[in-house]
Formats: sequence, structure tokens, C-alpha cells
Amino acid sequence: MKELEGRVALVTGAARGIGAGIAQRFAEAGARVAVLDLDAVSCADTVAAVEAAGAKALTLAVDVSDTSAVDGAVDEVVRQFGQLDIAVNNAGVTRDNLLFKMTEDDWDTVLRVHLKGAFNISKAAQRHMVAATYGRIVNLSSVSALGNRGQANYAAAKMGMQGFTRTLAIELGPFGITANAIAPGYIDTEMTRATAERMGVPLEERLESMAKTTPVRRIGYPSDIANAALFFASEASGFVTGQTIYVDGGRRL
Repeated sequence: MKELEGRVALVTGAARGIGAGIAQRFAEAGARVAVLDLDAVSCADTVAAVEAAGAKALTLAVDVSDTSAVDGAVDEVVRQFGQLDIAVNNAGVTRDNLLFKMTEDDWDTVLRVHLKGAFNISKAAQRHMVAATYGRIVNLSSVSALGNRGQANYAAAKMGMQGFTRTLAIELGPFGITANAIAPGYIDTEMTRATAERMGVPLEERLESMAKTTPVRRIGYPSDIANAALFFASEASGFVTGQTIYVDGGRRL
């Protein structure tokens, strides 16, 4: 039997990158997957990958920082699929800058999407999970939670995700719900490639440099994060909650 056979998962920020990788891996493990992102059209490739894995997909366009929109989206997932067992809070943005250049909007946008988004999804999802006395919440943190130059907003948001995760574990554990976080290191995605472009560094040079500073001598890929997410979403992690696992090849920062 596949690890997530009969389960329904919701993944935010699933149009590309890590979110898309998680959605595909969950589908391969037997889950029906709700693919959430700002733009439904951008989710087409993820939906195709989910369906190619033999699973059903549902696409929903939603701003995770909009409470009423999130409530409606989660209710729609349950209406379409009959249940919600797994929620992955992956949606995120970057607005990098040194503190003295960082604007109030840079700060607010990053914390709103990461933290308020995770709050909104988790709060809406837990209503259904508590009723079912079963649930898995997986939050995406980052190695940047440990501090990273030019990312005061992102670091604060990602460390906040770890505290949020721990608190969810304490509050929701009695209802059969676990909450865990994954802190990725350098993962090859559109977002990290865009960072290299902003830095004015050739992409291949950037990838090679990051690989050399990682003990396992390679960069990470969305599939690396998806495998960790699958563990946290499965029955195998039933006695694991409130934890943050760093999936970074041993590098940290």
C-alpha cells in the first residue's frame, strides 16, 4: 500500500519549485492533492504531474494571507474530496535587502505571506482535522531562520514558522494532529535562480559554489524536500511532532 493511500493533501505555493515537488511526491504516494497558488493557470504543470502519477488534483487560486479566501478554499477542498488530512504551508516570497534599505512593505509582505498564510491555512484545516481526530501539518522553514545577511524579514518569518510549528504540536497533539517543519538549505528552484540573477552571478557558477560549500558536495532539489515532507505526512511519523528538520546537505548557512 502506498504511504498516503486514501489521504487528501493541500499544498500551498504549489505552482512550482518545492511546492510542486511535494504535490507530485504526495500523488505518487497515493494522495489526492489540492494545488493552491495565487494563479490557477500557473498550476497547470503541477496538476499534470499529479494526474500523471495517477492521482486526482484540485486547483484553487488563493492568496494565503486573505483569511476569508483561505477559509473558502479549505472548505472547497473538503467539499470536493470529502476530507482534509494533510496541510503543507509552503507559500512564500522574498523581499531581500539590508536592514537600512528594507522598506516597511518589504517587511510586512514577507511576514504576511509566510506567517499569516500559515496561520490562516492551519486554522482552517485544523477544524476538519480535529473533527476527524487525525491530521498532519507540515510547515516550510529555512536555514535562513538562523540568520542571513540581507534577509532580516525572511529570517524572522522562517524562525517564526518554527515557533508556530512547536505551538501547533502542543495544542493539536491531543486531537491526533502532528505538526512539523522542514528547513531547506540551498534548493535549485526558480526563486534561488532569481537570487543568482539579482546578484549578477552566472547561474552555473552559483550552483557550483553552493555545492562546494555543502558537505555532501551537491545542491538540493525539490525532491529532497518532498521526501522529508512525505515522512512527516505519513503514518510513519505518528510519534514525531513539534520538530524542525534541516534538509541542507549538512551545510546550514
